[in-house]
Amino acid sequence: MNEEIIRNYAELMKELDLTGLEIEEENRKIRLERMASAPPVLPVPIPHPAQEAAKETETASSGYEEVRSPMVGVFYQAPAENADPFVKVGDRVKKGDTLCIIEAMKLMNEVTAEQDGVIQEICVKNGDTVEYGTVLFLMGE
Repeated sequence: MNEEIIRNYAELMKELDLTGLEIEEENRKIRLERMASAPPVLPVPIPHPAQEAAKETETASSGYEEVRSPMVGVFYQAPAENADPFVKVGDRVKKGDTLCIIEAMKLMNEVTAEQDGVIQEICVKNGDTVEYGTVLFLMGE
């Protein structure tokens, strides 16, 4: 097998993001391996401290309690795609009731109410990626 053919296989591996390739021709066998490429780094918006302070002041003055995400992951309102959501705006919940699921690394993590109250607002959309500390719900009396 000549160098040009090997280079073509190496390019194919790169194009298809393969980490290994084994080729057998006639009575020859060649194995190509490469390190996996790192996933692309996505830009993360960094909120301005003044904007964050304004949001917190606004929420505090509204008298609502914030339910924040305990982790980075994907927000789901329901236990399954076609199921009813755990809660809707106006629902009264008790401490320990499931409010949503945050999927992180293929694990489904339930977020529960830490106190009794009424769901005043759902602050994120189903399927949104949320960061640690993202406000998910506003609860009031």
